[in-house]
Amino acid sequence: MKTVSNRPRRVAELIRRELAMLIPREFDDPRSHQITLTGAKVSPDLSTCRVYFSLLAGSAGAQEATKALNHAASFLRHGLRDRVNLRRGVPQLNFVFDESLERGARLDSLIEQALEEDKTHKE
Repeated sequence: MKTVSNRPRRVAELIRRELAMLIPREFDDPRSHQITLTGAKVSPDLSTCRVYFSLLAGSAGAQEATKALNHAASFLRHGLRDRVNLRRGVPQLNFVFDESLERGARLDSLIEQALEEDKTHKE
């Protein structure tokens, strides 16, 4: 039976925490203060890391922010190399916009609307 290692999960959380501090300080982009890192997932071989983020402004500038973050991924990776000590090195970074927050808010809104309609139909 194959055992599942916690190491990728721990490395992902470490990278997310460090990037959350690094991006507002080192990333020279006006959108950097609107970025919130929502999660990270490292491949089992620790070679790549997918970093999920959201924007305070919503999905309006998601495509531009994704492009800017992925363009600066090597710079951010180099910054991480100075901050964390990983035996195998810092994984390649890939930034992905996290739509789950907006999707959840939209579902909450639809549920509230349905409940309101049920109340008006019962009366």
